[in-house]
Amino acid sequence: MFVRVLPDQAAGRLLDYSVPDHMQSAVGIGSRVQVPVRTRLLHGTVIEILEQSEFAKVRDIAALVDEKPMIRPALLDLARWMSDYYCCPLETAVRSVLPVAVRDGKVGAKMQNIVRATRTFSEDDFVAIARRAPRQADALRVVAQSEEPLLVTEAAKKAGVNEGVFRTLEKHGFVVIEASVVSRNPYAERFIAGAELTLNAEQQAAMGVVVQTMEKPEKPILLFGVTGSGKTEIYLRAIRHALDSGKTALVLVPEIALTPQTVERFKSRFAEVQDQIAVLHSHLSEGERHDEWHKIHNGSARVVIGARSSIFAPIENPGIIIVDEEHENSYKQDEAPRYNARDMAVLRGKRENAAVLLGSATPSLESWHNAQTGKYQLVRLDQRVDDKSMPVVRITDLRRPTRNDPEGGILSRSLRQAVEGRILKGEQTILFLNRRGFSTSMICEACGHVCQCPDCSVSLTYHRAAERLMCHICGHSRRAPKSCPKCSDPKIRFSGTGTQKVEEALKRIFPKARIARMDADSMTRKESYRETLGAFKEGRIDILLGTQMIAKGLHFPNVTLVGIVNADLGLHVPDFRAGERTFQLLTQVAGRAGRGEMEGEVFVQTFTPFSPSIQFARHHDFEGFMEQEMEFRKRFDYPPFGRMVMITLRGVAREKVEFSAQTLSRKLKNSAPQGVLIGEGVPAPLEKAKTYYRFQVSLRGPSSLQLSRLIRSTLAALPMPEDVFVAVDVDPLHLM
Repeated sequence: MFVRVLPDQAAGRLLDYSVPDHMQSAVGIGSRVQVPVRTRLLHGTVIEILEQSEFAKVRDIAALVDEKPMIRPALLDLARWMSDYYCCPLETAVRSVLPVAVRDGKVGAKMQNIVRATRTFSEDDFVAIARRAPRQADALRVVAQSEEPLLVTEAAKKAGVNEGVFRTLEKHGFVVIEASVVSRNPYAERFIAGAELTLNAEQQAAMGVVVQTMEKPEKPILLFGVTGSGKTEIYLRAIRHALDSGKTALVLVPEIALTPQTVERFKSRFAEVQDQIAVLHSHLSEGERHDEWHKIHNGSARVVIGARSSIFAPIENPGIIIVDEEHENSYKQDEAPRYNARDMAVLRGKRENAAVLLGSATPSLESWHNAQTGKYQLVRLDQRVDDKSMPVVRITDLRRPTRNDPEGGILSRSLRQAVEGRILKGEQTILFLNRRGFSTSMICEACGHVCQCPDCSVSLTYHRAAERLMCHICGHSRRAPKSCPKCSDPKIRFSGTGTQKVEEALKRIFPKARIARMDADSMTRKESYRETLGAFKEGRIDILLGTQMIAKGLHFPNVTLVGIVNADLGLHVPDFRAGERTFQLLTQVAGRAGRGEMEGEVFVQTFTPFSPSIQFARHHDFEGFMEQEMEFRKRFDYPPFGRMVMITLRGVAREKVEFSAQTLSRKLKNSAPQGVLIGEGVPAPLEKAKTYYRFQVSLRGPSSLQLSRLIRSTLAALPMPEDVFVAVDVDPLHLM
């Protein structure tokens, strides 16, 4: 028996090995093995089983790392497809399928001592033991009366004794103490069963289509539902149908939406099987991720909820794969392989005969186009549940002079009055600004000097709490200067507004209000997110201020006002998707208002009030925006009408990177088939980041796979300088 193995850290080479007789029954496709590569022993993955090898001398596998194959064949096939489509080495694609917490073997199962009674004890036994050792009797009673073995630490706590008492009981033969594997459960608390909500007519019709598709999967479903229309209830019922059919379910949510509120909603609905729900995301510890993954791998978990990488969860027999907020940028991986988890969900569903449900109030242009052309089934939810009205959206033009405003126009007069009214009525407000820090830059009024990061082509952001200037690209930090570093003038001042500055203004304007800020600077502890949202849910916070982590997926019925402090951030960047992203973000943030009994109101502050993105969002007109945006994309052959790949080259020597980019562009043009457009090698919009200069070459054509293969063959024939690094992004979402 021979196998083809992909060793880790071996430049992606596939090597043949023979399998010793005693291992042959255990080795299969996806098995992790230890193999000799020259003078080293490396871990690797079995990619293929061979009857014969074409090589005369083949070495033996040294050892089998795990008894059961770690990667299912279906996921291995997905990795092969990713390698080809996303133009990355197979080893890189396989690494993404098997998480590092499992792959390197450094994190193992957690062992703890458990204690159980050796026999049944009567009350007379306890009395007899209590005469000579009362504490031993108390400890033994706790263990004997437990139906299941207890952790020694837990038993000691219940009995009010130290752990040494159980060792004494063990010497007397009353109990047995043994090591046992203990699961590190990130959501160990028990949830009370939640009742199913009554479906309205739209939801019932949608559920009928979902069930029909689950019985006979053909096309993915795009569930287009306005904010607050009850999409989550459809997800929950679809999962229930999968479980009742003896199948499993996989639910993807954006990283920022994977809040305790989301987990609680799912676990409470499936309270009777909540131990069969696994959660995977980047905020788990390595140990928690290891245990949750193995819970899925060994079949203990039948429902998986997770962020982007969860699309590769080793779940078997999936009945449905759900992608919530399918338009979200966080589904796109920013390192090789640069996959989009939404697209992987569609592909995995097709390969494993599972229904795929993509949900959003603001679908991506690609998904909307697929629904319009018949590739996806379109299911609509046009009304909020219980016929609640959509919030009223008011536009505030920030171009009007605000010199008499003591707060410098951070909050308009109308927004301030609206917030004050909500505080008096005991209602809650969400304020959104997608920029953290205190001020976006420091600028000298005398000479115009702006404090910039030495390693990136961006200005430094002032963080008041630490009195420091920080770069949000590379993390560079230094003390804020008292005078201009260039001309020494003391008139250097702060410019622009971040969440810290808004928080300070809110405390001055509303001194009695309870205010909380949620951004990457304030949510540093693991439990910060959970605690802040918990306090907001319980009404202990009047105003919640934050970045995009509060923009989506949250359901707080007492929120009747949403204020968008500056709607223009992200609108005027050199990226053809800028308008789409702004429209989606404004619509999603506005959707947090008016989800309870009271009507919602949204204030949008902007310097460009007549921007189509803002006006269409104001009128909740998704289809109007889509029609206009589609026309623009079609005219220039941008996605979804054409395919795009962005190649980014980076290095510390600007001239060398520029020359390499221009040479690559020229070589691609020489080999490109008809209909493929190759751009010049030009500086990236963010030309310098983390000390590296960056140049880009863009490609557009009718097929992503065609572009990937052109790039792969061109790069194979064009050796790059050692200090110039190349990144290929197929179907890019950001062009910066």
